[in-house]
Amino acid sequence: MNVTSVFGKNISAFNTGKRYIINQGGTSSSKTYSILQLLILIALKKDNLLISIVSESLPHLKRGAMRDFQNILLSMNLYNESMHNKSNNEFIIGNSKVEFFSADASSKLRGARRDILYINEANNIDKNSFDELSIRTKQVTFIDYNPVSEFWVHNYLLNNSSLDIEFIKSTYRDNDFLDDNIVKDIERRKESDYEWYRVYGLGELGNLEGVIFNNYNIVKELPDSPKRILGCDFGFTNDATAIVDIRYSDGEIYIDELLYQTDLTNNMIAKFITSDADLKSATMICDSAEPKSIAELQMFGVRCLPADKGADSIRNGIDLMKQYKINITERSTNLIKEIRNYRWKTDKTGKSLNVPIDIWNHCIDASRYGCSFLLGSQTKFIKPRIHY
Repeated sequence: MNVTSVFGKNISAFNTGKRYIINQGGTSSSKTYSILQLLILIALKKDNLLISIVSESLPHLKRGAMRDFQNILLSMNLYNESMHNKSNNEFIIGNSKVEFFSADASSKLRGARRDILYINEANNIDKNSFDELSIRTKQVTFIDYNPVSEFWVHNYLLNNSSLDIEFIKSTYRDNDFLDDNIVKDIERRKESDYEWYRVYGLGELGNLEGVIFNNYNIVKELPDSPKRILGCDFGFTNDATAIVDIRYSDGEIYIDELLYQTDLTNNMIAKFITSDADLKSATMICDSAEPKSIAELQMFGVRCLPADKGADSIRNGIDLMKQYKINITERSTNLIKEIRNYRWKTDKTGKSLNVPIDIWNHCIDASRYGCSFLLGSQTKFIKPRIHY
């Protein structure tokens, strides 16, 4: 099993009996992967443990920690179908059980006691949920997060000298197995957005001011509405192609992430759309900077149109979306991450330039194309129920 120095620091803290092991780190530092590796080894060596792995939503877990957990088991030749209860999101490792559940599962928060707790991306979970989980944990709580800004870990745990805590800070430089292209992608952000680099590159506590959208909510499902459009932002090698499903209902916008993937050809995008009768019948508004891609999609049977990208179209699209309450489905994990980080550029003095950073915007651009068509000049009769 390949391990990083982050794994070594976590196993050392566990072996010394720390009550809280807090991992603050940037992107790709291996903190999540290392904690999962350690939990598997603990489950193998100790009998009759209950280990709970918790994050903000089940879709977030399935696309992140749970997928990594299963991949680690596969790499160790430990995984088989009989050990995995997919309906309950549980794994039997040795004589112990590892369960995955979301922080919005109130019955689980107030349920049976556990031996070990791991809160993944804790900055997206409120302190009340942490309290409910922590008081029912017998041995140790692992916590990880990207240090976007201060939250209850800093204000309640790290500021309390009476608590038995191990604090571990990590960066992408601690991950010897990181692909060179990812390293380059992180380091090129030094110039374009140094505050992002401080937080996600260096793992330093940040203050990501100037977040563009604060008018959003996380919901379970889309409503059934006839006012509907798809949005598409093209990508390929480094940037993902993003497709979202946008609905308008009762004065509010609802957005569902359908696709977020690199290395997709136009033929592959077309197959994704046309293989689903519901998606095939919808109109998709695409980035007009790629007219050839739009023409190819049309030839493959996709009902698509170019987005209007006239003067100030980015700012106008953002302003339009900010007029409405935006509801994002909980399975839209990439869109949720983007909207939490999408900010205005600033000059060296910190003054806002009223231009969004060109990062964290694939799903957002796709949403902007669709919303501008659905709610803009094409349908002026649609008015927001609330104004922000």
